Amino acid sequence: MEFENYQSPFSWRYGSPALRRIWSEHHKRILWRQIWVALAEAQADFGLVSPEQLADLKAHAGQIDIPRALEIEAEIHHDLMAEIRTFAEQCPVGGGVIHLGATSMDVVDNADALRVKQSLTPLRQKLARLILAFLGKVETYAELPIIAFTHIQPAEPSTLGYRLAVYAQDLIADWEKLAEIDAAYKGKGFKGAVGTAAGYTELVGKENFPQFEARLSELLNIPFFPITTQTYPRKQDLHLMQALASLGASLYKFAFDLRILQSPPIGELSEPFREKQVGSSAMPFKRNPINAEKIDSLARMLAQYPRLAWDNAAHSLLERTLDDSANRRTHLPEALLVADELLGVAQKLIDGLVVNEPVIRRNLTTYGPFAATEKIMLAAVKKGADRQKIHEIIRQHAMPAWQAIQKGETNPLAAALIADETLLRYLTAEEISTLFDATTHTGIAAEAAKNLAAQKETFTAWLDRADGATQ
Repeated sequence: MEFENYQSPFSWRYGSPALRRIWSEHHKRILWRQIWVALAEAQADFGLVSPEQLADLKAHAGQIDIPRALEIEAEIHHDLMAEIRTFAEQCPVGGGVIHLGATSMDVVDNADALRVKQSLTPLRQKLARLILAFLGKVETYAELPIIAFTHIQPAEPSTLGYRLAVYAQDLIADWEKLAEIDAAYKGKGFKGAVGTAAGYTELVGKENFPQFEARLSELLNIPFFPITTQTYPRKQDLHLMQALASLGASLYKFAFDLRILQSPPIGELSEPFREKQVGSSAMPFKRNPINAEKIDSLARMLAQYPRLAWDNAAHSLLERTLDDSANRRTHLPEALLVADELLGVAQKLIDGLVVNEPVIRRNLTTYGPFAATEKIMLAAVKKGADRQKIHEIIRQHAMPAWQAIQKGETNPLAAALIADETLLRYLTAEEISTLFDATTHTGIAAEAAKNLAAQKETFTAWLDRADGATQ
């Protein structure tokens, strides 16, 4: 790389090398040439291209010469035509039949659809691995009691596994949506300037066009839309961006929650911090949650892409306008690269997640008694007490107990309730003391977490098949 001119962070900092290669200029031109070769091969079936011409195109399809193409583009101001001429210069026998009957978007849109499909496969594999890592933590901590928070205030007990299951469940939904998008993703096909395929029907005959386009679908290994304009429907991009933004939202919540839980006043979880890692240039003691913050920063950006895709879909006037072309050069690859980076960083976080069990127990001991009051109230009502009166009694004891905690004192709530004369009419001191064990007030948390964790088998099996298919 050279750093004398602007480089996008996605060129080297964010995203995996594999995805950057898919969206590289070189790979784009390789796909364009593959499409031209496929078009010539389908046309050869109808006698429009000779075997010698087809062989010549195949022989030179991999000889990408970007400097020559840019030199031509500087003269004619059309990047695809510049690549056609570059390819044609290399093919003395077959150069004259390149792009026969096609319009630019027959090549560009099919290539973009192929690149999206090529990107979704590794993204779904990464997401499946992340889900497996989450489910492993869900299973490990299914029964570990924690104090849960509502409004970022201590609430009732839950389990760490159940909290992690919330994130895992969202990610599973995102995986299912991306699988749906992947299965439904289509290329434009070969339908010419306004989608009517008029030029191709002149070449192969209207009655033969379905067979002709089906052959191209087979050669490129992608289904085509039955109806298009000059482009494939831009709503397809919108659906993709919505699915990616949904994934971003799931990871954003996990990262944001982790940042809160890593703050010293709570301190229950933290992201891994390497031995030589520097947290601050000014404060050597800092252990900032930089990876969680990176996730939230990039996910915030990813959330904006559906709006741009919406505009491209809604403003695609009549059979074609060009006002989506420039932004699609960046918003398609960048959205996928953001998602790729998010998944990679999230994997590091969950794999190296630091669980501070002593602090978890301390927080539960401090705030758990407040949550146990619901058990005491329910037990008293079962024995004939007035629910509203018991609620008020507990509230009157809870307020000064909360103030004591704010002063750094031990929570006095249990002692206060055990001594309350009204409560003692319904419950014994021993019963009240037993009910104050907040760790037993976690409801379905452990069982539900374990049930979700059982989906590990499903994702392991899918990954085995997917990894085998890509090898």
